[in-house]
Amino acid sequence: MTKGLRYDEIGYWSEIKLDIIKEYAAAYSRILSSRSSPIFYHFYIDAFAGAGKHKSKSTGEFVLGSPANALLVSPRFREYHFIDLDEQKIESLEQLAGTRQDVYIHHGDCNHILLDKVLPRARYDNYRRALCVQDPYGLDLDWEVIYTVGQMQSVEIFVIFPVADMNRNVLWRKPEGVSPAQIDRMNRFWGDDSWRKEAYASSRQMSFFKESQEEKVSNETIAEAFRRRLKEVAGFPHVPKPIAMRNTQNAVVYYLFFASHKPVAENIVQYIFNKYENMRGN
Repeated sequence: MTKGLRYDEIGYWSEIKLDIIKEYAAAYSRILSSRSSPIFYHFYIDAFAGAGKHKSKSTGEFVLGSPANALLVSPRFREYHFIDLDEQKIESLEQLAGTRQDVYIHHGDCNHILLDKVLPRARYDNYRRALCVQDPYGLDLDWEVIYTVGQMQSVEIFVIFPVADMNRNVLWRKPEGVSPAQIDRMNRFWGDDSWRKEAYASSRQMSFFKESQEEKVSNETIAEAFRRRLKEVAGFPHVPKPIAMRNTQNAVVYYLFFASHKPVAENIVQYIFNKYENMRGN
């Protein structure tokens, strides 16, 4: 136990997210490990790794996080890269890794570490492949990372689309009141300011002055716009519809996306998504 560390408390749907990633990681490693011609060197990346475990809101018990789940996958990945900004969580990850020589722990901003240190290890022409989990708390992931992965064609990603953060801080009914700092966060996540066109629909109100107003679109509509962006701009040909993750009031907090260059990967994830999407927590 790391002294002074407060473990993240997670709800039912976050536990479902961990199960989805764990299930696909096992299938991914099994498939890549079975290849003999060519032989692929595959590894696991967790860009917002956290402490390696969480506390369940429903039971109060500890729940293994995605780094701990990945370390239990059999057959093993060849390498594991865990990244986090929090020094205490880094210490917890170091305890989790123990003396294992295949685990690399990086302390710092994942946007820089991924681009400068980790992703260059997964070059397509070197027969290297990777599964990367990008699970930020909010709008903390830069589009440059997503775009780079899409162009590499050697890395598959799970990525969180943090619609609750967007709605709370950026996608207001009166967007003129949003601060420049929040707009910059959204631009960095989306890649540019084209989200404005996707998030708001013009409508002409039947009034004396017939003023044109902007109406915010639904969460589903903007998530679908991001899915198109993953396909058409980042270059991932296989992006199934995301699964919505909800809170105890059944409101969508975020969407879990998956993106790949392989149709078989999309088929596997779609099967897993279908299995969980109708589940309901207490």
